[in-house]
Amino acid sequence: MRLQNKIIVTLIAEGVEDLEYYVPLMRLQEEGAKVLSAALDLKPVRGKNGLVITPDTKIEDLKSSDLFAVILPGGWAPDKLRRYDAVKKLVREMNDAQKIIGIICHGGSIAISAGIIKKGQRATGSTGIKDDLVNAGAVWADEPAFREGNQVWGRVVADIPDFNRELVKALVEG
Repeated sequence: MRLQNKIIVTLIAEGVEDLEYYVPLMRLQEEGAKVLSAALDLKPVRGKNGLVITPDTKIEDLKSSDLFAVILPGGWAPDKLRRYDAVKKLVREMNDAQKIIGIICHGGSIAISAGIIKKGQRATGSTGIKDDLVNAGAVWADEPAFREGNQVWGRVVADIPDFNRELVKALVEG
């Protein structure tokens, strides 16, 4: 259990991609991490495919200094979350502190709105946000998953095994 007692938060909202939420959560729990689900409020959230998630905490109550990492799953949730200052502030603070940020599918839209995409860095995700990533300065990489600095990128649901491998490797390395 290489991530024993490490606190990792997953940001969620209505329409989060269920598998991009649950599969990394379970993989990180296997490693001993304490994985919290954070939303805009504490009402249950329905995933894109109908699964219901009860948030553990509100995003605005999180402190980046208390967290080891943050996960940004895709689905329709990122388009909702990217509009909130508390979300963008948390993601910026985590990035500034060089803490691991797991970004998969449409999760990259939160990274864009938070302003953490550096010109020339590699990024991936759903092809639905390819132009947005490129316009934010990223170099599109059509790869299942990879690490770029403190950011771990994954393309889509089918790439979750690759994303999880890269994510766990990055978290274990610190």
